[in-house]
Amino acid sequence: MKFISFQINGRASYGLARGNGIVDLGTRLAGFAPTLKALIATGRMQQLASPHADAVADFQRADVDLLPPIPQPSVIACVGHNYEEHRLETQRDPTEHPSIFFRFPESLQASGAPLIRPRESTQLDYEGELAVIIGKGGRRIAEVDAWDHVAGLSCFNDGSVRDWQHHTRQFGPGKNFAHTAGFGPCLVTPDELPDDRVVELWTRVNGKVVQHATTDQMIFPIPRLIAYVSSFMTLSPGDVIVSGTPGGVGVKRTPQLWLEPGDVVEVEISSVGLLSNPVLHEESATVASPRSDAQLAERRPLS
Repeated sequence: MKFISFQINGRASYGLARGNGIVDLGTRLAGFAPTLKALIATGRMQQLASPHADAVADFQRADVDLLPPIPQPSVIACVGHNYEEHRLETQRDPTEHPSIFFRFPESLQASGAPLIRPRESTQLDYEGELAVIIGKGGRRIAEVDAWDHVAGLSCFNDGSVRDWQHHTRQFGPGKNFAHTAGFGPCLVTPDELPDDRVVELWTRVNGKVVQHATTDQMIFPIPRLIAYVSSFMTLSPGDVIVSGTPGGVGVKRTPQLWLEPGDVVEVEISSVGLLSNPVLHEESATVASPRSDAQLAERRPLS
């Protein structure tokens, strides 16, 4: 199943995504699950959604403004240098443990909404990644049980303001400027993945592929990440773990490739979806429509 969060006529809701159609579950299940995060927390996400799977779509993609699949995650734990090619290009030493940093919800943008290059910098970089949304919470989750705690997967662009990221050895400042990260368009349940759960990732800038990898190239696979993060904190339904980016980031290219106003960045992951965001400079962002990439979105299904 593919779940989506959206806004229409000022009302936030969520639903099932089928091609470009949306079945509004926020209305149908409002009594006990008004948000997708609340539906996940019931522990019966697919069971409660299944009776509505064949319903006539309430809206088309063109009718709504997308929200991030989980608009306000309590936790966004991001993983650094989790692909060998990226570790090598950044000249990081090998490590026995994942590198973890955190984002805040203010930094997120939905698919189709603009990534905002802040006025403080011209060094906005892309990082295509696979995001894992936690279904069943827990502490000290064993690797062998980790996939049982996954509600779904999504695409993520861990946009980085590089000069601020490099002010110190802590990544936080460069990762938390408002609206610098893309997240979406859908939450895709694990049963939509291949049997081996290996998916392929591409990042494109203005149609040109700048990153390409498969998730079996991760240094620390998803079960290891869930086990590690849940060792030092309790994970809850709707929390997000962003699993790291492959090689090819703009800061390590020659010449360096920074995102400029007018660019369009896409993160596509097989079986998961296509995340697309235009880029705006902060000074012009107030006049931008949240659906400024609507024409591109209308040409492609949500899946």
